[in-house]
Amino acid sequence: MIKFISSIGFAIKGVKYALRTESNIKLQLFVFIFVLIVSMFLPISRVDFLLILLVSAIIFALELINTAIERLADKVSPEHDEQIALVKDLMAGAVLVFSIFAIAIGLIIFIQPLQKFFQQ
Repeated sequence: MIKFISSIGFAIKGVKYALRTESNIKLQLFVFIFVLIVSMFLPISRVDFLLILLVSAIIFALELINTAIERLADKVSPEHDEQIALVKDLMAGAVLVFSIFAIAIGLIIFIQPLQKFFQQ
C-alpha cells in the first residue's frame, strides 16, 4: 500500500511539473475548464458528457507523454540529433491529430445545443 501511495505522489509531482512548465498543458486545462462550464449550461446527454471527459483525459495524457519523451530525449542527446528530432515531431503530431479529432467531437456534441441556446 505504501508503494501505491508513493507512486500516486510521484504522478502528482509529474502533473504539477507539466502544469508549471508546459504552456500547452495549461492551455488544455483552460479549454477543459471552459468546456466543463459550457457543459453544465447546455442540455447534452450523459454519454456526450462522458465522451468529453474521456477525450480531455486522453489529450492530457498525450501531452504528459509528449513532455516525458521530450525531456528524456533532451537528456539522452543534448545536442541536435535528427532521429530524436523526428521522434519529438512524431509525438507532437500525435497530440495534434488527437486534438483535431477532439475539436471535431466537441463541435458535433455542442453545435446543436448551442444553436438552440442562442435561438431562445
